[in-house]
This record gives sequence, structure tokens and C-alpha cells, in this order.
Amino acid sequence: MKIGILGTGHIGKTLARKLSAAGHDVKVANSRGPETIEADVLALGARAVSTAEAVEDVDVVILSIPLNRIPTIAPLIANLPAETVVIDTSNYYPHRDDKIDAIEAGQVESLWVAEQLGRPIAKAWNAIGSGSFATKGKPAGSPDRIALPVAADREKDRSVAMALVEDTGLDAFDAGTLADSWRQQPGSPCYCTDLSREEMPAALASAERERLPRRRELAIEAIMERVGDSTTNPDSDYAVRLTRALFM
Repeated sequence: MKIGILGTGHIGKTLARKLSAAGHDVKVANSRGPETIEADVLALGARAVSTAEAVEDVDVVILSIPLNRIPTIAPLIANLPAETVVIDTSNYYPHRDDKIDAIEAGQVESLWVAEQLGRPIAKAWNAIGSGSFATKGKPAGSPDRIALPVAADREKDRSVAMALVEDTGLDAFDAGTLADSWRQQPGSPCYCTDLSREEMPAALASAERERLPRRRELAIEAIMERVGDSTTNPDSDYAVRLTRALFM
């Protein structure tokens, strides 16, 4: 497939590498310009382009940017054909994104994103830590392969997102509609806990919506105490132990 990725942070750069390695035609862009994209992001075939070029003539656009920047790229997304699949990987973190009143009042994060963009989306790759995503992918059928929830309202969006998740070394799990995607938001039992396909249904079912924000903040506090700031990611083994203790 022809894929445009917006964002070269921890998740975006791994997406560029893994999807290129899987044989897809990948273009990648960030807000600072193509000349700032590091060589390791492009090592397996992805091409550095401008943000406008990244969304031209593609089958799929993947958004891997902070959630509060979604409205700034809405004009780019507005020009996409209706059949283009848009996949969002973002999560809401108030200390980073500033408070978004609608989400604070209870709106599901992915429904807020779809509303800002004015079109349907899929939600994927938001529920795995960057360390696990970069290093723990396995071929299909491998024992203990990590599973990821995928939510969407349109069947095409769901099927394409799930196929691409599989191409990144993870089992894709159909998590239902965007209205139910709060079950894969930060603080939920499936969020960054590296569960298998067999463990995923119970984790999604046991999510308690009103408890997610406090659990999310507890995890941030613990990580800040360990690494000293809110932007450095802890190693993946510690992160998984922490999220399993707090979220499950």
C-alpha cells in the first residue's frame, strides 16, 4: 500500500521502519521539514517528504503526532478522498496536550479526533509502549505475540488498520467501534500492558471508564519519579510492569 505517516516521534519512526520492511511504499513527514528526519527512520526504504507531500496519492494516512496538534493538520486531511483510510495513534495526556474541555468532560478521545478532522478514522498503535513496539514484534503465529486493539466505525478502515498492525509484528484485535475505544485509552487494562490475543478480550471487558484518568496520572507520577521528567520513556520492561500493576 501507499502510506503517508505524519510524525517521527517514538511511534512514528518505528511505523516508518516496520511498514517499509513489510514492503509498503512509505512517505514520512514531520513539522520541522524533511531535512530534519534522521537516517535511521529512512533506513528500510521510507522517504522523507513535506507534510503536504505525505498525504498526496496515498491509500493510508497515519497520524502519529500529539493529540492537541490534530486540529492543525485538519486542513490537510480535509482534502483527502473519502476512501483514504486515516489511522490515529495518539493519546490524551493533559500535561503535554493542555486540557481539552470536551475530553475532560468525557468525550472519547478518538471521537474527538474524528470530529476535529471531519471524517471517520481508525484507532491503532496507541496502546503499546514505544520500547515494546520497536523491539518485541514477532512473526504471525509466534507464541506470546503481543496483541493490539483496533477500533473503527467503517469496515474498510478496520480491515486495513488490522492488516497493517499485523505487518508491524503484532496481533490485531478487533476492539469494536470508536465509541468503545475508550477501553484502549491510557489507564485501561490493555494500555501498554503487552497482552496476548487470548488475554485481550478480558482486558477490554474489565475496563472501568471513570478510573482511567487517575490511573493515567499515577503512571505519569511513577515514571517521572523514576526518570526525572515527563518526556523520557522508561525501559519497556519497567513500563510494562508498572502499567500491569496500575491498570489491571
